Formats: sequence, C-alpha cells, structure tokens
Amino acid sequence: MPSIEARPPSESDMTIAFYPGSFDPMTNGHLDVLIQALNVASKVIVAVGIHPGKAPLFSFDERAALIKQALTEQLPDAAARMEVVSFDNLVVDAARQHGAHLLLRGLRDGTDLDYEMQMAGMNRQMAPDIQTVFLPAGTSSRPITATLVRQIAAMGGNVDAFVPKAVLEALNAKLKR
Repeated sequence: MPSIEARPPSESDMTIAFYPGSFDPMTNGHLDVLIQALNVASKVIVAVGIHPGKAPLFSFDERAALIKQALTEQLPDAAARMEVVSFDNLVVDAARQHGAHLLLRGLRDGTDLDYEMQMAGMNRQMAPDIQTVFLPAGTSSRPITATLVRQIAAMGGNVDAFVPKAVLEALNAKLKR
C-alpha cells in the first residue's frame, strides 16, 4: 500500500464558507451551527450584518469579540480557522468579496426552511457560483433566537441556558445586573 501523507490545504484547496447573521447576541444555536460549519469548511467567515436603520444591543466590535471568545472557549484550536467580518451589502456579494463559495444557514424548524429555501433560490439566481448549505440546529438550541434572548434578558429573565458564558457576562454587564 502506498504511503499517504497528510498535508495542510493550500490556498487553492481551501473551502471558505460564509456564515451571515446579526449575532446580536450570539446564541448557543449560532455556536452550534458555527461548530458544524468548521466540520464542513476549511475556513468559516462569520459575517455580521450591519443595518443602518437598526440599533443593535451590541456594537459590531462587541459582537466580533464575543463570537471569537465563545468559539475559543468551546474549541480553542478551531478559532484560527474562523474570521469575523461585517457587511452591509447583498450577502452573495459579501461572500464573493471574501472568496467564499459556500453560504451557510442554520435551520431550526420548518418555518426556517420555508424562508431559507426562498432566500437560497434568490441567492442562486444572483450568484450561481455560491452554494447554500443548510445546517440543522441541535435539539437543545432549536427554540433559541437572538430576539427572544434579548427580550428575556431585558425583562430580567435568566438566559444562561441560551448563550455562551462570555455572552451571558456581556449581557449582564450591558443590562447592569
């Protein structure tokens, strides 16, 4: 049997995936999908959408730091294969700008699937060179949304089961608890 050598991927071998969202704040569901994404791609670009008309709870810099910290706490060695960027244009254009050919989307339920299939179809029409890949949320993270986490936290509820430790600490500090 011939000897097979493992070698690190060259730049041309790399599969770059683009994982867009608001991540305001990052939830355990986001982290679950990110970890799955790192099993699919050589590099994952977490793309924080910036919308001028919306006032996020956390700034882009805060979100980027929390995403990096959450992944580092969960999988220290994988953090080097992840980058956080912002974007304010079409997701397919932002993906192309970063050399990504995979667009990653997490699915929690059938409602997500209906919406995401529609978006995937539109993105495919605009950018046939970019493939959308759906990753299912784990059972424990299916009900989690960043919107619900923000609402529960703002009303004094306990969100520690829904967010990574770093995000919980940041939420508590932001809400002065």
